[in-house]
Amino acid sequence: MKRRFWGVLCALLIFTIAIISISWKPDTKKKSKKATTKAVKAFPAKEHFTQYLEDIYNNAQLGETGLDLVVFQKAVTGYFNLKAANKVPPYSSIITIVDLAKSSRTKRMWIVDVINKELILNTWVAHGNGSGDDLPSYFSNASDSHASSLGFYVTEGIYNGKHGRSLRLNGMDAGFNDNARARSIVVHAAPYVSQGSINQLGRLGRSEGCPAVSPKVAKKVINIIKGGSVLFINGNDRSYNSRYLDTDVAANYVYPGSISETASL
Repeated sequence: MKRRFWGVLCALLIFTIAIISISWKPDTKKKSKKATTKAVKAFPAKEHFTQYLEDIYNNAQLGETGLDLVVFQKAVTGYFNLKAANKVPPYSSIITIVDLAKSSRTKRMWIVDVINKELILNTWVAHGNGSGDDLPSYFSNASDSHASSLGFYVTEGIYNGKHGRSLRLNGMDAGFNDNARARSIVVHAAPYVSQGSINQLGRLGRSEGCPAVSPKVAKKVINIIKGGSVLFINGNDRSYNSRYLDTDVAANYVYPGSISETASL
């Protein structure tokens, strides 16, 4: 009698487990949604762009030469904004950075190949005598100011003037450097841009507003950056602003297909 009772009880238990197993279905909707969201997640264009700039900066070892990352980021942001505005030829890969927030005793001009991620040249560059002695503190777009002008320039053609072989610059920032052509602000050679001048004066000699370079490198500088490349002059002036410092424009130019936010289905 006891055996029959336990047999019936076991049979009922097995039958109940079987029914529960057949009727139970896993809830896959929640997991599927999470998996889908993860699959289509993408970095915003700005984040891609920031990583891209840091990659160039590190590969070219620009930090080791004294170029500040923030200044480099500004310069390249403007470079791509100018490309997006069709102010620079699409094939141009060269950008020249002049940081007048640094002493004239330092090599504060950098010529960088953005595409190949390499530093081409790091050298001295003079500032205008109207901007100050060793460290510029005043900048102007006005004629006869003899001061340096901040902002983005696009290089143009070569000519022979009073300083010999020189390179014309077209100022792109209204109110800050767009008077460059009228002021004859150009890249040219100057003998006072040398170690000898630093030894004698405690600083480089100064120009009348031009980013003058050493005669030893002038030919090389002009040949590399001529014909539509970007030159950016940075300095300590909180009033400076530029329409070409739009990070969204630059990021979308470099990464036009990036998803701006996480997508989910």
